[in-house]
Amino acid sequence: MRVLHTSDWHVGRTFHGHSTLEALGTVLDALTEIVREREVDVVAVAGDVFDSATPSGDAFGLLGAALRGIRSAGAELVITSGNHDSPARLGFQSEFAAFGGVHIITQPAQHATPVTITGRDGVTVDFYGIPFLEPALIRHLWPDETLRTQADALRFAMRNVHAAAEASDHRSVVLAHCVVAGGAAEASDAERDITAGGLDVVPLSTFEGVDYAALGHIHGRATLSDIVRYSGAPLHYSFSEAGKPRGAWLVELGAHAPAAVEWVPLPVPRGLAVLTGTLDELLTNEALGAHEDDWVSAVLTDSTRPIDAMRKLQRRFPHCANLVHSPVNTASDNSAGYRERVGKGVPDDELIGSFLSFVRNGEGPSPAESELIAELVAERTRAEAAR
Repeated sequence: MRVLHTSDWHVGRTFHGHSTLEALGTVLDALTEIVREREVDVVAVAGDVFDSATPSGDAFGLLGAALRGIRSAGAELVITSGNHDSPARLGFQSEFAAFGGVHIITQPAQHATPVTITGRDGVTVDFYGIPFLEPALIRHLWPDETLRTQADALRFAMRNVHAAAEASDHRSVVLAHCVVAGGAAEASDAERDITAGGLDVVPLSTFEGVDYAALGHIHGRATLSDIVRYSGAPLHYSFSEAGKPRGAWLVELGAHAPAAVEWVPLPVPRGLAVLTGTLDELLTNEALGAHEDDWVSAVLTDSTRPIDAMRKLQRRFPHCANLVHSPVNTASDNSAGYRERVGKGVPDDELIGSFLSFVRNGEGPSPAESELIAELVAERTRAEAAR
């Protein structure tokens, strides 16, 4: 059997205020072509199908089109809910969807009841879908269990999965949406934090004993062990994800052999670039021409924040979506020096100029500003003399 492991579609998410529906639709169409060309039997989606608990009509429309496409390409789907999803909305009419080969698991009590599917080659696999388990919301279902953390919840769920798997002679695949320790999984700032002081990090050993564990929540590809992996999101949702490949894991399960896993890349509709330099450097450096069609996050190193920088950048980089001012040189803290100098005979215009130099990271007042400062100081001196 061939299983395509994906996760974190986040249908409906915006990217710095821009809709991602069209781009995600393009990527999911490419995923559908992979299903058709590689004769995939099952697409496993490990949580965060939607980005919001209240998805829009357009988000539902995109999801429906993607599911129809994958089914028409010949694969069934096993889908679980993540921390972004509303279990009720995602799971609406799931019993009827299952008759059409779309198996949506959103209820905690379903975690040890497998979806059993036989592939084209006759290999039968039990899919155990573990929806996102929030301990505070599930304790009442199992009052005799200690479920203080998500690690507790996943250990409990996997104990039940192991018991069910031992009673079956089928291969086993688990879907889970959580943060797992023990590998090189790297979070991005697009992921909603589901940890609290490390208490909700799940040990890697929790997933031992199954043939493959398809994880979701981390947006970057990660291999925690041969059989425990994150696929990452199919689309870039944050500049912190720039450079991380987009794709899915193709998992082949024979009757007895260990899972054979292959990375299958997905297209990137628009690249991401983090460009650092002064405003003038970003606007004139010919080498940056390769990024003019990318999503751009500009990190400006000018000592003072340039005026109208975003508009100027967007003339060259139409998709510049983020601007950060990060001066290279930072002056030392001279606040004590200012206190000492006030009232000690230091001329006011010199004191003001020194202060401007400090807050501007070493850049003092321009000639025009110096002239204005001198004029204002003189006016204040005349006003005080006339009292």
